[in-house]
Order: sequence, then structure tokens, then C-alpha cells
Amino acid sequence: MYHTTGLTIEQITDLCGLVDMDTTAEQRRWPPILGLFNSAVITLTYMRCNRVQAELAEAYEVSQPTISRAITGMTPLIERVLRKFVPTADELDDQTQYIVDGTLLPCWSWADRPELYSGKHKTTGMNVQIACTLDGRLAWISDPIEGRRHDTYCLKESGALLTLNPDNWMGDKGYVGNYMLTPIKKPKHRKLLDWEKEFNTQINKIRYVIEQTIANVKTWRILHADYRRPIETFAETISTVIALHFYAAA
Repeated sequence: MYHTTGLTIEQITDLCGLVDMDTTAEQRRWPPILGLFNSAVITLTYMRCNRVQAELAEAYEVSQPTISRAITGMTPLIERVLRKFVPTADELDDQTQYIVDGTLLPCWSWADRPELYSGKHKTTGMNVQIACTLDGRLAWISDPIEGRRHDTYCLKESGALLTLNPDNWMGDKGYVGNYMLTPIKKPKHRKLLDWEKEFNTQINKIRYVIEQTIANVKTWRILHADYRRPIETFAETISTVIALHFYAAA
């Protein structure tokens, strides 16, 4: 079950217990035909594997709208009960060195939502900032911001650097001007000098761990391929997956 849900059977059982204790009768909107446990497994499978709802309906011998109701009902409940597992920006350690990078979580091209279009990635989606330690330990993920925004803007909006020393942070060229350690950009009037090229090489040798960290987060395939549910639910789904990722590692 871990490979299809991202959680062990014990973690799923504990998660169901948390949801059951934290919800009133009016909030329990999962389909009675599925029950709490199956609704949770379906929601986790959908997020972990990005399964088509019709396939899940066939596997559980119910209708596609029933699967949709299970996912719609369970997603906010899971996010709420697992929110305590998600580190916030003010919990980051000022004495720890962090590597940060942004990643685009793609969605369909919504004609009425041009703010989601990323010129850098040439597609639509939402941007999250991800920070890890030098040994690759995931430390923090920001709330999602519309994809048109630059990494520097998203990092500032997150508030992560409000109380932290940026000297202890490392990023790519997209973070130049934030007083953190970044590669040297090529000046317009000349090529990079040999020492500047070597400096950039050494920076990139350290930064590779953030790429691995991002790839690990995106093993939740709902964050890797175009999001198919209504765009109004995308930010909530992202927050839920982030909570699940930290819960799974706890």
C-alpha cells in the first residue's frame, strides 16, 4: 500500500483516527458507501499516483462522481489535521545553512487565469519555494503563489528571510540581489573569468541536493503532471500534499 498511497498502513490508520476525532458529523462528507478508510486511501492514491478518477471508480466498483466526492471531502480534512506537521518559516534555524529553489507545480492552461502562466517554464501552474539543509534534509516548503511570479518575489512573500540571515542561504541565479550565496552572472561586457567559472561550478556541486529534494517531493505525482480538478482546489491540494509529505517523514 505504501507505493500507491505514500504512507504505511499504520500511518493511514492513524490519519483516519485523527480525521475521525477532529470532525463533526456535518464535516464528514466522505461517501458512506466507501467509508472513512477507503475514502482516505482513494484520496492518497489519487495524490500519490495522479490516478484518473474513472480508474479508481472501476477498482472500487463505484461511480466516478462517488470518487470525486471522496477526494473533495477528504482533501481539506487531511490538510487540517496534518497542518501541525508542516514547518513554518519562523521555525527555520538562523544558525543553519539552507539551499533554496523554486519549482512550478503545473496545471491545465486556464484561459481566464493568465496569472498562472510562467514565462520561464512556458506553461501554467503555481510556484512553491523549497528549502533544504546542506545534507539534503527537507526543511520547509512555502505556500503556493501564482506561476507568473519570479522566485525572488515568491521567497519574499513567504516571509522566510524576514528574521533570518540570508548569508546562510544559497540559491541559483534567480536569487541574485537577496544577499545570499549565488552563482555569478555573466556581465554583458565580458565573459566570465576562470575563477568565476570555478566558483559557479563549486556552487552547483553543492546545490544539486535541492534538485534531489524537489524530485522527492514530486514523487507525489499530482504535483508533477497537469492538475485536472477545478483550479479553485489546486492550492488546497498542494497544501494537503505538503502536509502528507512531512507527515510521512515524521
